[in-house]
Amino acid sequence: MTAHQAVCHLNDSFKAVLGDRPLEPKPIDMRRQLQRFAAFTMPIPWPKGVPTSARVDAEKGGTPPGAFETDVAELGDLLRRFVETDGRTLMPHYVWGNMSRGEWGRYGYRHVDHHLRQFGV
Repeated sequence: MTAHQAVCHLNDSFKAVLGDRPLEPKPIDMRRQLQRFAAFTMPIPWPKGVPTSARVDAEKGGTPPGAFETDVAELGDLLRRFVETDGRTLMPHYVWGNMSRGEWGRYGYRHVDHHLRQFGV
């Protein structure tokens, strides 16, 4: 994933939970519940190389990169909208399902942080 593809991936992910790009959530089984618990409670960086859902992968079913500056500006707008919500108005996450306000905050931070670390930011 390039930096520009990561920006588009983050845009698609935030659009999904904000309701701009609805994605049907996957069923939450015990394995996914354990992954969710680890992803949002353990103080370690998310692992590298975890496959990206094709629905939000810029090389597959996600939004392909356009103009970099435009895509980055869109990410800023989406992040502002995400932060301004109370968590109750967000759509269920397409992988993690419904989350509490605290889990949504950790998701937003950890997901962006994960991709920024990929590129040494």
